[in-house]
Amino acid sequence: MKNIYLLFFTIVLSTMQLSAQVSIKDSSVSTPMISASYGYYISGGDMNKRFGNNSSIQLNVDFKTRYNWMVGVNGSYIFGKTVKESLFDSIASPNGYIIDKLGGFSDVRLYERGFTASVTLGRIFPFKKPNPNSGIVFNIGLGFIQHKIRIETIGNNVPQLSKEYKKGYDRLSNGFLLSQNLGYMYLSNNRIANFYFGLECMQGFTQNRRSYNFDEMKQDTEKRLDIFYGAKVSWILPLYKKAPKEFYTY
Repeated sequence: MKNIYLLFFTIVLSTMQLSAQVSIKDSSVSTPMISASYGYYISGGDMNKRFGNNSSIQLNVDFKTRYNWMVGVNGSYIFGKTVKESLFDSIASPNGYIIDKLGGFSDVRLYERGFTASVTLGRIFPFKKPNPNSGIVFNIGLGFIQHKIRIETIGNNVPQLSKEYKKGYDRLSNGFLLSQNLGYMYLSNNRIANFYFGLECMQGFTQNRRSYNFDEMKQDTEKRLDIFYGAKVSWILPLYKKAPKEFYTY
């Protein structure tokens, strides 16, 4: 993720030099944009067998051309609290409890965690108002997705689930990602309110990357189709320079 953010800021610094003084109200402009997003997604496909619904926070860096094309890079952090798979039957008591090293019942919590990184290409179909830079946006993305089950042992007193043993249960999976977005982008004339909201669908073509699943006593080589679909909202910071006001002296 550090490399992704480094790429974001490199693009920002380079594209800021392209920004000219413009009047966004009167004409379509070229400008780099940074946006922060929150999304809520319903799991589908093989993802629904393992996890429930999830959320993500995203960072996007885009460059909008004067012809209303957009290219960009983005990264997201995925998190959820519903894990559907039963992982610990082989190390649990008949009542379903895992015994810690002190002989008591351990507190083990499971979460969904993951991230995506992708490049995107899109186009704005503007309305006459409020300006030629706002309107319906459609884009597609290509990238990478990774997710796993985060296993937390409260107190870290469960030898059966030490750091290395967790890898045999966490179902770490990754692979190629496709995404599609359809929504509305608003860039205000006064630069105060700039936002996006819309629908998103993602398809991950993933596979388990662990060499062995302890609970299944085998390697998982199944190909997965992980689907997310939901909605997201973004706050946008356009980096164009505002055109100076005209003054006349008589």
